[in-house]
Amino acid sequence: MKKTILVFGLISGALSSLMMVLTVPFLDKIGFDKGEYIGYTAIVLSFLLVFFGIRSYRDNIGNGQITFTKGFAVGIAITLISCVFYVVTWEALYFTVLHDFMDKYSAYMIEKLKASGASAAAVQTQLQQLKKYKEMYENPLFNAAVTFIEPFPVGLVITLISAAILRRKPQTQPAPSPLPASH
Repeated sequence: MKKTILVFGLISGALSSLMMVLTVPFLDKIGFDKGEYIGYTAIVLSFLLVFFGIRSYRDNIGNGQITFTKGFAVGIAITLISCVFYVVTWEALYFTVLHDFMDKYSAYMIEKLKASGASAAAVQTQLQQLKKYKEMYENPLFNAAVTFIEPFPVGLVITLISAAILRRKPQTQPAPSPLPASH
């Protein structure tokens, strides 16, 4: 079980990290709204490995059988490994080459709020909230926790769906008939 989880978790995590490295540095050019769609699409794609990991476990280790509980355990372990990759990649990007991310995101949010016709007071309130959020984001533990919350719910849903779809109960052998077989 460990090998299956590690292989599929590492592939999922590497895919997630690669897609983040290829897209996040360009969010201000892509647009934050489109970037959100691209980001979650990348997360879903990387979590497809959860389905394939559960199926691999069922077919290769479980002799074609797996309970929902075992499928869930395999899937959630793959999800956790992938999420760790996601968090580590974000932390590395954020605290090195993307340290201005929150400034750019704040400017985007303020412009969006102004364009919607919000009052000056509402803009100022939003600006204060974004400043507090930026300060909290400077704490690597807070930053990691918030980052973990992005992919984990997606992985959890994919794990639940995959475990439900792929479950196969052990086949029971029919009880021998007490009557003699007729020829």
